[in-house]
Amino acid sequence: MPFADLDQDIKTHTPPRFIEDYLFLDDKIQITVPLTMPSYITSITAAQRLDSRGNPTVQVTLTTDRGTFRGLVPSGASTGIHEALELRDTESSAYGGKGVLQAVLNVTSTIAPALIAKRFNVETQQREIDRFLCELDGTKGKKRLGANAILGVSMACARAGAAAAGIPLYEFLRHEAGAPKAPYVLPVPFFNVLNGGVHSGNTMAFQEIMIAPIGASSITEAVRMGAETYQQLKKVITKKFGASATSIGDEGGFAPPISQPHEALDLLVEAVAAAGYTGKIKFAMDPASSEFFQDGQYNLGLKDKKSPKLTPAELSSLYRELIKKYPIVLLEDPFAEDDWETWSKFMAKDREVDDGELAMPEIVGDDLTVTNVERVKEAKEKEACNGLLLKINQIGTISEAIAAANQAFSYGWGVFVSHRSGETTDDFIADLTVGLRTGHLKTGAPARGERVVKYNRLMDIEDEIRASGEEMKYAGKEFRTAHGRMVDPKIPFNVYGY
Repeated sequence: MPFADLDQDIKTHTPPRFIEDYLFLDDKIQITVPLTMPSYITSITAAQRLDSRGNPTVQVTLTTDRGTFRGLVPSGASTGIHEALELRDTESSAYGGKGVLQAVLNVTSTIAPALIAKRFNVETQQREIDRFLCELDGTKGKKRLGANAILGVSMACARAGAAAAGIPLYEFLRHEAGAPKAPYVLPVPFFNVLNGGVHSGNTMAFQEIMIAPIGASSITEAVRMGAETYQQLKKVITKKFGASATSIGDEGGFAPPISQPHEALDLLVEAVAAAGYTGKIKFAMDPASSEFFQDGQYNLGLKDKKSPKLTPAELSSLYRELIKKYPIVLLEDPFAEDDWETWSKFMAKDREVDDGELAMPEIVGDDLTVTNVERVKEAKEKEACNGLLLKINQIGTISEAIAAANQAFSYGWGVFVSHRSGETTDDFIADLTVGLRTGHLKTGAPARGERVVKYNRLMDIEDEIRASGEEMKYAGKEFRTAHGRMVDPKIPFNVYGY
């Protein structure tokens, strides 16, 4: 089970929470001294709020002696069938059956009294809290209480724990992950600047086309490069298709009237050149192939009714053609979530030509792995991918998400932190990315408040670390943990130092 794995992981790798926790005599630890009083949960409430698509989501508010803390839960549109359950009021007419009042009730009537009664210390017992929440639900996939109810509580508890410890959330999460103390790694932001699939109203089957400023020297410069390229892309689209073609999709990317991936990539080439960043910005794609997998074939004409249906082998060839022509460094969900054979064949072919220097992109599992330790293990056994997409609402607790990341790191994989298409103004994943030192994340275009808030938080974190005098590095072209560490050997690229 994930928590058993996590416990062993922590026993092996967790350093002291604070050096001041110990008294040293003759260079030997003599006695452990608790420096702070335990911080207990005194109240938990929940409410129905809206996400970025105007659909209801769960907001949890938790109180301790250190203050009030919240967790606002995101929601996906293209969801994997193996994800934990997002509980909706499907039998109600309110919000078209998408309300979350039952999940809210589960927080207030079931979770709150039970969790408060346990008197967990939020500073030191995040894993115990998350385990208790899973046990309280008692089902595989959190089908009784709902992952959206449980996650809101888990997020709020983590924030309360950080406050009790007197440290930033990213530092608290670093401790929870069992990461050694080391200079911080600021991630490469992958901006989703062209939207298709279920995220937009255009006819492109591929869901996300991204830009990655790996040539930047800091997260602040990377955000600037991404924003400037985004504005140039708007001009390119306007020139080709008119101003009406610059409408945006769910994640802030443009959704021009195109249907083929090469059309999207050609637009990016032109925009990057216009911004002056050719060679410094690379590309990534998330086709979200499960969405157009039908009867053993991949229907690229799902939306335009014209594009062909491709066999797995033909789709693989299409990807290779695109990778050869364009600077693509990451490919997410290239095949359907249970098309294991095609994933494995594609990876096997990659290994024949990959020289370890980005000759082939990072192959990331999203619907394939759903931030679940057991699915990650299966993907490794079948050699299906070399990267994990980390979405906290796919699994439902912060500790389980960390366990999935640590499992992926143990294989030498990359870990790619992600938002959801139905996002909120909660910036938790920015801290999570820095805390785990994953080296890259995606949270939409540099547009729309629910996307920008994460990028702003990353720049704030960079400023905070700089002001503290701690060392830090921007991941840059070393964002792929599967391909080694940062240039500076003192900086392990992930929590185990690979």
